[in-house]
Amino acid sequence: MFEKDTDKLFEELKIQPDVENFLAQNENEFKTPLYEYLMKLLQDKNLRKSDIVKKINPDDKHIYHIFSGKAKPSREKLLAIARAMELNLDETQYLLRYGGFAILYPRDTWDAVIISAIENNLSIVETDVILEQLKQPLLNSKS
Repeated sequence: MFEKDTDKLFEELKIQPDVENFLAQNENEFKTPLYEYLMKLLQDKNLRKSDIVKKINPDDKHIYHIFSGKAKPSREKLLAIARAMELNLDETQYLLRYGGFAILYPRDTWDAVIISAIENNLSIVETDVILEQLKQPLLNSKS
């Protein structure tokens, strides 16, 4: 996606006295908005927005707003999108970082369930059953 890795960019930034010059020289190295990245994921994985919405909640118009850039997702909603897209753990962790959220942490009960769901390719419904049994907030909550 980018020409330079993060370490290279970091090293260049440390020695560049003029941040504006650094930004101008590296404008293609900065991430696109989250919704554009989500659209790229859809395209790369040959998925349709409508199929993702159906897997999460067909009545949730907020998801369409996330994909169009009109709304910022919560961490939980972004994870629901990741599950609906069937992203693996590395892809999910990257998506969380890309969206500005903390990655999944195995010492957190809720996060551990999500990690397990990803590794075992569980659906959102199957994941929510486990979360409910453990008295944890659901992945597919209406919030």
